[in-house]
Amino acid sequence: MDGILPLWKPKGMTSHDCVFKLRKILKTKKVGHTGTLDPEVTGVLPICIGRATKIAEYLTEAGKAYEGEVTLGFSTSTEDASGEKVAEQKVTEPIQRDKILEVLKSLTGTIEQTPPMFSAVKVNGKKLYEYARAGIEVERPTREITIYDITLLDDRLEFTGENISFRFRVHCSKGTYIRTLAVMMGERLGYPAHMSDLTRIEAAGFSLEDCLTFAEVEAFMESEQTEEFLLPLERGLLHLPKFQISDKVAKKVLNGAVLDQTEDVVFEKGQPFVMVDPADKAIAIYQIHPTKDGLIKPVKVLAQES
Repeated sequence: MDGILPLWKPKGMTSHDCVFKLRKILKTKKVGHTGTLDPEVTGVLPICIGRATKIAEYLTEAGKAYEGEVTLGFSTSTEDASGEKVAEQKVTEPIQRDKILEVLKSLTGTIEQTPPMFSAVKVNGKKLYEYARAGIEVERPTREITIYDITLLDDRLEFTGENISFRFRVHCSKGTYIRTLAVMMGERLGYPAHMSDLTRIEAAGFSLEDCLTFAEVEAFMESEQTEEFLLPLERGLLHLPKFQISDKVAKKVLNGAVLDQTEDVVFEKGQPFVMVDPADKAIAIYQIHPTKDGLIKPVKVLAQES
């Protein structure tokens, strides 16, 4: 059993919980997710099965899209609705639509973000949430992320109330914490804030329309249509450039050969690209050799396992 299963993750389960459950349903151990999705978040979670686990890291690198809700008026320890209230400041004046749009625009592009204490980012070999649960505050690494665009999903011209909420859609790079983005929105509007709801609507090129629920996967397995619901691993590599080779070269590639760089290979150093055979099947990930000019080397061979 090989391929990609875009799963619609339900609320209340960790990404690891999803993998554990699918191993039981699919009756296979070779199951891996493509980046953690918080337990309270629903949405698209691409799962790699069998040979496709070899490309999980490349799916993780691809961009993501979310629809969320930010609530102004108080912040929480986890930056989302599951945490304890840590700061409160009621909204006392109406907020105009133009002001919110101005803040969203200011957060678009390459920005710096400090991950929340309740996150899986590692500091000195331990995850931040492990420090947080022990009541230990540590210095968190600030890093650059990219917000490709943010759209306000609310048609109000004026927002009123002691706790104002509004929904938004965001397309972003790997490593973005939407919880923290919600807090940043609040800060720029002058209030403590938290993310009150979140759904991931796209990941690695997969969307809601591609996804299956656990119940649907179980139904496929019970009907013995065990391969019909899996998408080919090539679907998870569409964001990478590809280079088509002949059957003769494909045999060398499958053996992990270092090859001469031809004039057709115009990719940048460090840029992975997919080697595909004449049938357009992905057989390896290559890149330009980092130290030897004129050569390309394999990063990962995707040979069919016997």
